[in-house]
This record gives sequence, structure tokens and C-alpha cells, in this order.
Amino acid sequence: MTDNEKMASANPSDYTEDSFETLSWNMHIRKRSGMYIGKLGDGSSPDDGIYVLFKEIVDNAIDEFIMGYGKVINITLEDNVVTVRDHGRGIPLGKVIDAVSVMNTGAKYGSTAFSKSVGLNGVGSKAVNATSIEFYVQSFRNGETTWASFSEGELLDSGHSFTTEKDGTLVRYKADPKLYENYSYNMEYLETMLKNYSYLNTGLTFIFNGREFKSKNGLLDLINENLSETPLYPPIHLSGQDIEIVMTHGTENGENISSFVNGQNTIHGGTHLAAFREAVAKTIKDFFKKDFDPKDVRQSIVGAISIKIIEPSFSNQTKTFLNSKDIAPGGVSVRNFIGDFIAEHLDNYLHKNPKVAETMLKKILDSEKERKAISGIQKLAREKAKKNNLNIKKLKDCRLHFGDKDSKNIDTMLFITEGDSASGSISKSRDVNTQAVFSLRGKPLNSYGMSKKIVYDNDEFYMLQAALNIEEDLENLRYNKVVIATDADVDGMHIRLLLLTFFLQFFPDLIRQGHLYILQTPLFRVRNKKEVHYCYTAEEKEKAIKKIGKNPEITRFKGLGEISPDEFKFFIGEDIRLDRVRLSKEDTVSELLEFYMGKNSMERQNFIKANLRSDLILEELAEAAHIDMEA
Repeated sequence: MTDNEKMASANPSDYTEDSFETLSWNMHIRKRSGMYIGKLGDGSSPDDGIYVLFKEIVDNAIDEFIMGYGKVINITLEDNVVTVRDHGRGIPLGKVIDAVSVMNTGAKYGSTAFSKSVGLNGVGSKAVNATSIEFYVQSFRNGETTWASFSEGELLDSGHSFTTEKDGTLVRYKADPKLYENYSYNMEYLETMLKNYSYLNTGLTFIFNGREFKSKNGLLDLINENLSETPLYPPIHLSGQDIEIVMTHGTENGENISSFVNGQNTIHGGTHLAAFREAVAKTIKDFFKKDFDPKDVRQSIVGAISIKIIEPSFSNQTKTFLNSKDIAPGGVSVRNFIGDFIAEHLDNYLHKNPKVAETMLKKILDSEKERKAISGIQKLAREKAKKNNLNIKKLKDCRLHFGDKDSKNIDTMLFITEGDSASGSISKSRDVNTQAVFSLRGKPLNSYGMSKKIVYDNDEFYMLQAALNIEEDLENLRYNKVVIATDADVDGMHIRLLLLTFFLQFFPDLIRQGHLYILQTPLFRVRNKKEVHYCYTAEEKEKAIKKIGKNPEITRFKGLGEISPDEFKFFIGEDIRLDRVRLSKEDTVSELLEFYMGKNSMERQNFIKANLRSDLILEELAEAAHIDMEA
């Protein structure tokens, strides 16, 4: 009797010794990879698994630099094979195999060998090893070397010899295409990651496929690189022992503050970001001796903070949110450490630079004036909502939220859909624990060029804001991912653009902090009686046709409502495809909105004509192949 037959014949109520199974360390990671690296993905999103693997290995190399060893890290990527060579101390030769294949083994558990490292859990390199079809590690130390090769975490070979190579560690791996299906690396994502690493580790040089990444001015280089507008005053750059901050003010809505811990980009913030926001507001209020509202002080602020602490604690394996309350075990609190530094150094800077202080004061007063002008409208909107019982009727909420203390809070998402048909399919197939749905009545209002008053005058915008809980700021954001889910037709694209206009104008922080996404859904279904393939591109469709063979049934999806709930669950589950909405240095919000939503109709028409791909071409091809296309 086979294992499957045994399972089929077993009584579901049986609970015996045979019910228990012990997985090997590598199979546990491979079967439960989300616990260690988040979602797998195909490389199209910057938080896909292949970039987590890359980061884990590079983090180990950076940890050596942080501890004072090695100033150059060489990285190559060729044919999906990543090679990282640092010039640190090298893994102790007797622990080379254990370091990458024995769980809960490492030198970062309370050891002074890595007192200010990022990787504290001893899991990162093991996860890379277990989920790679090729994994090779070699340590060079004091004229000797030890190496080991693995596949899917299984040791294949190892050896030891003498060497003339400089001390350090070499890791080479190739992620398993069976786990990371059809993956490919986006070089822009990797280069952005290495740029950020260079800003945070002044004096460290990365050489990636021959290209050098190095920073002389730390966070100041980061801010100057990423500013999408001319700031109101030159960025203030302050640094001390284990802390560095940069800040200025612009003109765009919201706060744009990056935060880092021990070189790790904490995109969701944490105790250090909260301390920074609080300290900046308090110091500026004290300097001007005015009781400003903190929101007015921080409106349009652009900044970054980086701290180094001992034994940091994060909310999850991906290390995007800092939980640590103290700089070191038994040491000063993060809040007091950052608060004292800013209170002294920012105050001194403003006294020494009166022109900067003057410009800052004018900006704060302008923000205060704008806030007070809208406060009356906010009050009326709240009263109207209460009177009319506008309890976000179009929201089908989930049980868990982003602010909850739960490891699955990063999985929370809100789908913004068009109409009842689309929302119906998603609502029936969603995970009710982590996935919520907000249904639009139809096309939302074009908010381009309008003041924030429209957020409160328009019931739909007001309810969407309330559903997200972002009226004041993003601190209480209810969902980690806000996903625009529209049809793949002209109307769907238009709705997508209108929503992007709304968020770009009034809540750009949602985008800057990486919370806004576009849902990808399949354009085609290719099937026969034995197998079904869902295809997101014309190329995927052609591959599926070739695989199936003769007489495939091909369906072309144009609307989300055409996809049954039974099918939809596969598209919003573990393998969900999301495109993150990103803002780069070149993307000035005002210019973007002017081009796409302004009155420059001729310029926009010419752009559309030059880039248009007609659906008629696809339909003609389909006709030629005797394919029945469903509208």
C-alpha cells in the first residue's frame, strides 16, 4: 500500500504515534519557507524571496566590516549564480559546515564577536542553503581553507587544505527554480540595495559585476540621491557614536523618513523611527519656543536615521520593524538615546544657521495654516458620517490588522476593487484572517489639482481613508499592503490611474513606505481535460499551448468578475503576483500628475500613440489560430 493509499484509508479521527513526522532541518525550511524568507515570488517584486537570500549572504559579509574587518565585498551574478566574497575574518574552519547547515548555530547569540550585527538568529545562511540547488561555502583563515558544497541543504562534499588567499569567506549559490518558479533578478533592485548598504557603511566598497558602489558622505548621499524635488534648505547632516541623521523639508504632502538599524533598512520603522519623529518635533518646538502641533513640524519632512545597537530585536525574520527598546541589554533606551542626541545637536545647528531656522519656521507656519483651514471640514465630515451612519459599508474587513502584535501582520492586505462583481470573486476566495476588500461604486473622482478638502467632501474617498485609518498619519495603518485590483481593460486602467492620483496627491507616504501595490491577474487560461495553465503574458500563453499540445481551450480574461472564486483563490494566495508602486528620484509627483492627469492632452495623446499595443492584434492572432476568445 502506498503512502497516499494509507492516507486515504486512514480514519481522520485517528491520532497515534504514526501521526507524527520529524522533518530534517532543510526540508522544514523548504516546506515552510515563508517562516524564514517571506513569500517566494519570481523576482518581479523587491520583497521576493531571491532578494531576501541575496540580502542574507551580503548581510553576513557586511557584519564583518561592521566589526572592523574587510573594506571590500566582491559580488557577481551570472546565469542566476550569486557569488559573494568578503575579506573579513573568515568562518572558523571547524564550523564551516555547521554555520550553514545546523539550525540555531552561529556566533551572534550574545557573543561580542558580532555585537552590532543584523543577523542574530543563525537562520539566514541555512535558509539560502536549503532553498538552493547549488550552494558552496569556503573560508580562508590564517593560510588554511575549508570548503563544503551542498544541494537543497544536503552535504555533497567538503575538504581542507592550505592556501595563499587572503582571509575571508566565499559563498556561491543558485536558488532552486522549483521553489522560486521561473525567477529572474531585477538588477535595479539589487543595485538599489547595494547603494543603500554603501550609504550606511561609509568606507565599505561593493564591487558588483565590476561596478563600484561606495559612499563618502553616508546618509547625506542617500538623501541627495533620492530627493525628487529641490529642498527648502540644504539637508541637515548630524552624526555621532552609533547614530547618524539627515533631515530637510520639501513641499510634498506627508513624511518621507527612511530608517536603518545596523545597516538593515527597516522599511516599516519601529522604536527608532518613533523616537526620531518625536525628538525632531520636540526639539524644534523648544527652539522656537512655540507650541506647534507635531504634525505641522513634520509635514513635508524628508529625512533618514541610522543607528547601531547591540542585539537588535525585530518583529519578523525579514527585519523590517525594530522592536528593541534599549540600545544594549541593560543600557539606555532607544528613545532617550535618540532624543538626547537630537536635542543637543539639532538645537546647536539651528542656532548656528539662522537662515535655515527662518526657512524651517516659515514652512511650519504654512503647514499649520493649511491644517487649521481644513480642520473645520474634517469635523463636518465626521459629523456627516455619524449622522448618515457611514460605517464603511463597502468594506469587508479581515480579522488581523497590521498594527496587531502577530507574526502574520505583514500579510495583511486590502484589495480595492471596482463594483460588486469583482469584489464578489475576491471576497469569496480571500483569506478572511489577513485579506480585506473595499469595493468602489465605479470610477472614483479625478482628484488632480484639488485640495485635501476633497478627501472629506467625497464620501467614497472619506470611507477609503477611514478604512485604511490614515487620516492622521501611517502609524495606525490597518493593512501592510494596499492592493489596487482592477480589470485588465481600458476602464480598469483608468480606475487604477484615478486611485494612483488620489494616493500620490494626498497620501504619498503610503507609496514611499512600500505599502501600495497593483494586483496582477492572469490574462489567459489554457487548458484541456487533464491540465490547466494560467498565463499572465502572451509569452506564457504560447508556452502553455506548446506544452498542452493539440486543441487547447483558451480563455481570455478581461474582467476580474469573469474569474470564478474557485480559480481566484490561486491568484491571491501564496503565489500572489503584486507590482509594488515605487517612487524614484526621477519621479517628481507634481510632474507625474501633470503629465498623466493634467490638460496637456496633445502631449499625452502622442505618448499613448507611440506606446499603444492594440487588443485587435491579439484577437486577429487568436482568430488565425481558431481560438475562441471570451470577452
